[in-house]
Amino acid sequence: MGLETTLVLCRFVHNASTMFLWGAFAYLALLVPKPLALEIGERLRPASGIAVFLAIGTIFAALPLQAGMIGQGWSDAVDLGTIRDVLLETSVGRGWAIQVAAALLLLPALALSPRRAHIALAMASGLLLASLAFSGHAIMREGWIGAAHRFNDMVHVLSGGAWIGALIPVMLILGRLRQAEWRVAAQTALMRFSSAGHAAVALVIASGVVNTTLVLRRLPADWTSPYQALLALKITLVVVLTGLALINRYVFVPRMRTSEAGSIRAIRLGTLTEIALGIVVLGLVAWFGMLEPV
Repeated sequence: MGLETTLVLCRFVHNASTMFLWGAFAYLALLVPKPLALEIGERLRPASGIAVFLAIGTIFAALPLQAGMIGQGWSDAVDLGTIRDVLLETSVGRGWAIQVAAALLLLPALALSPRRAHIALAMASGLLLASLAFSGHAIMREGWIGAAHRFNDMVHVLSGGAWIGALIPVMLILGRLRQAEWRVAAQTALMRFSSAGHAAVALVIASGVVNTTLVLRRLPADWTSPYQALLALKITLVVVLTGLALINRYVFVPRMRTSEAGSIRAIRLGTLTEIALGIVVLGLVAWFGMLEPV
């Protein structure tokens, strides 16, 4: 496997694990009734442990890989002098140090009681996700424009992560709708997700438009540019994701009054499709984030 491909894969795994932790546990901590949140959180405990391990592991793997990309390949990726120079003398290194500090906050969260762990995991993963703004295209700009760009990047990844990451517990909560002891709590949790989801989707779209304007200053319509082609594909998939979310909310949810079982199956299928498309979007971001934005 080539160095660039390895770094893209590393970025993808890191972004996916961090977004899962942020979206899932922010949702459980803030919007899901406590007894149901504890039950769903227990179901997600193994996955959250794996996600924490992957988020931290990929952070530490990223710096040598980036050193190799800046230098002469794999030989520089394992050269301590090159790695030190990248860490101490480049914006890549400074951004990496911020991400490491945020990532290490995930570890103590795993040792807390379940309810506190939800809050701590959400806060630590939110900080880690926001710190990605210090390693992307936003670092190319300085002054107030650069600061605004980084803030916009933070809004974009946090709102996107809140949306996509929460879909995992949403899938589990959907299965509780037909269980009498969980039905009311599940309905409450899903309606709260729907309301918060509107805001998250709106922020994803608005911050995406701002980000495209800041980076390209035009629509990504030049298909000869790999960056623009991949960005356009990402935008298309986000539009599809938005459409699926709206269909779930405004077509199948109202039908639950007359055809509950069929509507729940349709919502589950739509949610699974959103998760799959979200994974593809994360892969595209990991890929075109490595390219020159032209």
